[in-house]
Order: sequence, then C-alpha cells, then structure tokens
Amino acid sequence: MIRITKLTDYGIVLLAHIARTPEWRTRSVRDIAAEAHLPLPTVSKLLKSLTRAGLLVSQRGVKGGYALARRPEEITVAQIIAALDGPIAITDCSGDPNGRCEIERLCSVRNNWQRINLAIKDALNSLTLAEMARPAESGFVPLAGIGRRTRTEEVLEICQP
Repeated sequence: MIRITKLTDYGIVLLAHIARTPEWRTRSVRDIAAEAHLPLPTVSKLLKSLTRAGLLVSQRGVKGGYALARRPEEITVAQIIAALDGPIAITDCSGDPNGRCEIERLCSVRNNWQRINLAIKDALNSLTLAEMARPAESGFVPLAGIGRRTRTEEVLEICQP
C-alpha cells in the first residue's frame, strides 16, 4: 500500500492552514495547534522540520512565530512530502537512479516502477499548497480528469461512428 504518513498529512494540513492567513502575519505554535486541532508537541515538531526544509520561516520574540517562506503558489505538495518523509519513491529502486536492489540488473519491472514513480511525482509537483488550502469546489475530481482525457474516454471516442 502506498501511503503518506500521518505526520506528513498533518504537515500539509498545517501548511494549508498557514497559507489561508495573510502572508505577512506570523503565527505562534500555540495558535496554529489550537486552530488546526492538533497536539502542540506534534505541531512544534512539524513546524521545525518544515522550517529546516525552507518551507517556513521562523521569527523569535514576542511577536514571533511561523510564516510561509514563499507564496503558497510556489510550494508543491511534492516538496512538502519530501521535506517530511524524504524522497518520493514507491519502491527502493524507483527513487534511486543508482539502485539499491541486489537483483537490479535482472529485474524486468524496474523501468515500469520508475515510470509509475515519475507519474506520481509529476502529479504531486503539479499540485500546489495554494490549491490544497482552497476547499474543493464540487467535491472529488479524479486525477485522470485533470488536464487530459482518460484512456477509456479516448477508446470510446475512437469507437463512436
């Protein structure tokens, strides 16, 4: 099963929450945790990791807190996941061009795993924090419906008289 960790999910929730506030305004850890309904230690840990990754900036002092390092339109979901979970790879060999697998030279599916991994990375790179911060307008939209037709739609069109 391909799964994003709970901490990464929370990190995306926190960044989306911060993205909804004016860019100039820093938010304290306590305020962010309370408004996102997440435990303070978890929020603190995530905000520190996101700051180290360059997605947030922190300011010390009475009016200190955290703010986005860049505009939400300039931060991708792939960058957030990589900052919290490390490189995006669905198998050991799909994310590492040098490979770490003992049977790499004999593997008949490695290239296909790399293609799948690239498609996932492309999808995550095309989705920005600004989009994640906005509520979906009409509910769930399948990724296949974004920007191109599905294979089924193409086949149906060919088959029509």
